[in-house]
Amino acid sequence: MRRTAARPPGDSASAALVICAPNAFKGTLSAQAAAAAMARGVRDAGAVAVEMPVADGGDGTLDVLLAARGSGARILRHRVAGPAGGGVIARLGWLERDEAVIELAEASGLRRLGTASLDALHATSRGTGELIRIAVDAGARRIVVGVGGSACTDGGAGLLQALGARLTDSRGAEIGPGGACLEDLAAIDVSAARQMLSGCSIDVACDIRGPLLGSHGAARMFAPQKGASPEDVERLERALARLAGFAATLDTGDVSAVPGAGAAGGCGFGLALLGARLMSGAALVCDLVGLDAAVRDAAVVITGEGRLDQQTPDGKAPAEVAARALRYGIPCVAIAGTVLDPLPALFTATLALETLDPGTDSKRHARALLRRAARRAVADLTGRGRRPAEPY
Repeated sequence: MRRTAARPPGDSASAALVICAPNAFKGTLSAQAAAAAMARGVRDAGAVAVEMPVADGGDGTLDVLLAARGSGARILRHRVAGPAGGGVIARLGWLERDEAVIELAEASGLRRLGTASLDALHATSRGTGELIRIAVDAGARRIVVGVGGSACTDGGAGLLQALGARLTDSRGAEIGPGGACLEDLAAIDVSAARQMLSGCSIDVACDIRGPLLGSHGAARMFAPQKGASPEDVERLERALARLAGFAATLDTGDVSAVPGAGAAGGCGFGLALLGARLMSGAALVCDLVGLDAAVRDAAVVITGEGRLDQQTPDGKAPAEVAARALRYGIPCVAIAGTVLDPLPALFTATLALETLDPGTDSKRHARALLRRAARRAVADLTGRGRRPAEPY
């Protein structure tokens, strides 16, 4: 964890302590860069900053957890299958000798594809399964898998196959890659994959809590952003329902409705079939970085990400940070690029970078605007207690 210990010049030991705990501003700043910009603004306001970037299981989770663990953490790189089937070099993180972190987006993410290469019907999660196998073979006893940012909608079929599961058609042959090939599924056997993982626990950091199927599921809610047409969406929904039907005959029973089963195009579902625990990614990351211990002594907590809207309370990192601040009676300000809903039940106040200086491009100048916003938030809140929730 990166902590800013130095107090502002001439400041006394009574200066307010402010925790800077943002998620990434997607497409603009990493969580670490956002926390650093906020911390500069905190110091401008005469307070003491602690930088504690967070994540929710999506892009950036690996970097946040490695930074929090410090010098004992390490990264190894491995060639595995990408979402389109070709090889990619993906990072595998190690927090301890036997504790690994895998970010699904490293091997199976949208960021591995150009917009012209999106293929929701055939993109595969196989590379993520290969990373899990590599970690287990290297001695991992616990693996944290962040499952946001996926390119696939295959119900985790590819990662299951990489781990030794058999998903076969009516002729007994392995089905092909991608959600569309689940239409050919006639049988599923995950016994070999479970045996391979028998000495290892897997915690799945889910960035959404939706089920596998339905209006909030993997296909209907998220496949369009992966290149699926309306016809593709319905085809994928039927294919995932077919997978769920065969999987329900396993001793795990029907796990398709478990919160997080729809994460990463259904990879949450696939991992649940192997006994993995599906967890709120934001809660898991906040626990691993030690947020509670830091918040307990703070005067103010600042969080944020690119956008605050009605989905923010549904497992997003700023909502988790705010809930923990509230637990200790600490005011929490959320700063975002765009604020579509001030969410007064969550945050003491919210601030939108795009309205802070209307003449400035909020994405191009995000660091400078975050610094100004943090300074303003600290100046308004320190020494004045909790104020009514409202957008600035």
